[in-house]
Amino acid sequence: MKKQLMLSLALLVGSLTMTAQAYDGTKCKEAGNCWEPKPGYPEKVAGSKYDPKHDPNELSKQALSIKDMEARNQKRWETLSKTGKFVYDIEAN
Repeated sequence: MKKQLMLSLALLVGSLTMTAQAYDGTKCKEAGNCWEPKPGYPEKVAGSKYDPKHDPNELSKQALSIKDMEARNQKRWETLSKTGKFVYDIEAN
């Protein structure tokens, strides 16, 4: 019984290592660059059905929020320079 268990365990481990060794990373362009598109994926994504068509307004939201943040920080700095007291909620004043 013990011999049969050890044999089946060795067979299982051997088969798992062989499946892991069978994958060679497809056709690598260079070391570590092994990505390949699926068959039917276009060379150029723009204009294809895979194009995400991002809304420019959505993309500019982060830039606008950073500008607003910098303006608030400037107001905080000016208030700190004038009064010597740091006020976080500058919009309320």
